[in-house]
Amino acid sequence: MPDLHPAPLLAIIGGSGVYDLEDLENPEWRHLESPWGDPSDAVLFGELAGIRVALLPRHGRRHQLNPSKINYRANIDVLKRAGATDILSLSSVGSFREDLPPGTYVIVDQFIDRTFARAKTFFDEAIVAHVSLAHPVNSRLGDWCEEACRAEGIAFRRGGTYLAMEGPQFSTLAESELYRQWGCDVIGMTNMPEAKLAREAELPYCSVAMVTDYDCWHPDHDNVDVEAILSVMRLNVASAKGLVRALAPRMAERPAQCPSGDDTALDGTIITHGELDPKNAKALDAVAGRVLRQR
Repeated sequence: MPDLHPAPLLAIIGGSGVYDLEDLENPEWRHLESPWGDPSDAVLFGELAGIRVALLPRHGRRHQLNPSKINYRANIDVLKRAGATDILSLSSVGSFREDLPPGTYVIVDQFIDRTFARAKTFFDEAIVAHVSLAHPVNSRLGDWCEEACRAEGIAFRRGGTYLAMEGPQFSTLAESELYRQWGCDVIGMTNMPEAKLAREAELPYCSVAMVTDYDCWHPDHDNVDVEAILSVMRLNVASAKGLVRALAPRMAERPAQCPSGDDTALDGTIITHGELDPKNAKALDAVAGRVLRQR
């Protein structure tokens, strides 16, 4: 029988600049395989304050993968296979609000998905499931991120809508103005379909968006400048690692079952009748094995 209440393991999906964690005890890079293809890179395992931690660099350690080329399914699958119980997503974003200047962190609670060139579900062949994404971010993890930001003195805002665009190009001015009219707070290229797949894999997910620029809507910043972004990003990365150090000990308080139900998100979602296709069921053994074994 699988372990229904595994020991906590905090998985961190590191965005631009977050390629390692220097403070890990017993660090070890491991190459993990997935039936969904190659993940972005090996996974760095270790411990922080006695809590198991696993870091996966989203773009690879050399930042060789553009947002559209990331294999989001393989990334989530290998983290699930590695024993992850929760995911903290760190990513660089542009801001649509004057009061969210570069250097601010936004603990995201909603997404608008404008990507179009990515595989967005584990259930696209022979086995069909429909999960709820009304509340895509785990509030418990959001609370802990808020406390960690306060402890580290990081300027942040709790709550915000993340517009996920395809990329790798930045927005046109017309797009930037449109997204501001929609009420979006930040824009990035990587949190979708990542958050959707984490929900399908029954992994509580929280996104911390680190503002590097004002996109192109701001009259004083009418072009997104990569050099300026990198300068802010270096500062963000240092504080992001402080956030991880402050957050990790809270995992000792993780309840055996998530009150939000994120770790049982597949209950009642598979609508395929009869005998399931064995090939696809095998590919889903990590992300959906819990419910498939009950059929």
